[in-house]
Amino acid sequence: MKLFARTLLAAAVFAVGSGAPSRAAETIRLAVQKTGTFSWELAVIRAHGLDRKANLAIEVSELASPEAGKIALRGGGADVIVSDWLWVSRERGLGAKLTFYPYSSALGAVMVSGSSSIRTLADLKGRKIAVAGGPIDKNWLLLRASMKQDGIDLKSEATIVYGAPPLLAQKTLSGEMDATVNYWNFCAALEAKGFRRLAGVEDLLPKLGAKGRTAMIGYVFDEGWGSANRDALARFIAMTREAKEILATSDAEWDRIAPLMGAADAATLRVYRDRYREGIPRRPVADEEADARVLYRVLAAIGGREIVGPANELDPGTFYHPASGD
Repeated sequence: MKLFARTLLAAAVFAVGSGAPSRAAETIRLAVQKTGTFSWELAVIRAHGLDRKANLAIEVSELASPEAGKIALRGGGADVIVSDWLWVSRERGLGAKLTFYPYSSALGAVMVSGSSSIRTLADLKGRKIAVAGGPIDKNWLLLRASMKQDGIDLKSEATIVYGAPPLLAQKTLSGEMDATVNYWNFCAALEAKGFRRLAGVEDLLPKLGAKGRTAMIGYVFDEGWGSANRDALARFIAMTREAKEILATSDAEWDRIAPLMGAADAATLRVYRDRYREGIPRRPVADEEADARVLYRVLAAIGGREIVGPANELDPGTFYHPASGD
């Protein structure tokens, strides 16, 4: 708990306001990355009073990193965080009964400069590639798995430089790298500066056996907490869906939340908007889970125990299925 206390920033509680409903609002504690995309949705929720409409009091702790969110959840200082189903499945294998509900299918991409001679993924052989997140990053492993089907092992047939996403994006911009595999928001910023998407990772998933765009990132919470707060959780999910729909349909809303993104110009904001909208999950949870099981096996085969732990299959119960449907 000492570690948790050192990690969390001051909580910002914004759900309580005038005109409160007669029944006391139920509280859900969120631990979110300050610079993460979920902060965009929270701004929409607050601006449109969606929390009051759902009769929820949302307490938000802003964190510096995704790892801090995991600490908060496991330490009992948060009810809901945003993470991936790989981590949830691995934690379940270790005895922590966490569960996952889809939040976004936005994945990374392979980016090259607009003038690059690289035209296909096969052209990456022999090139210098910047890979964000390290050797077991999901985007990188899925790219490797896809290319291995064509007989190309990028890990040994290219020069790979690992590092933090913003640093590698900058190195790519300066021409130090021939290509980069980076997170979707950094790829969006590069795209706005004239870089070309050689391939989106989501485009590779059908080749790996998935039936559609798969949400790798989702809301994560304790299974016991979800069961005890099923009604409040259903209202939370409905509230966040409504926020997503506002962002899906209102360009003006993006202008309003632009300062949260640090978008340098209108072009960057526009690409952020379009890529975010593409990543809004639209499929039933059962379909998401089926594809996650397929991709889990792919990631286990290429990344090994370092990424999935000892289990070769997605742990049963990893995905949360609302009682009223998906």
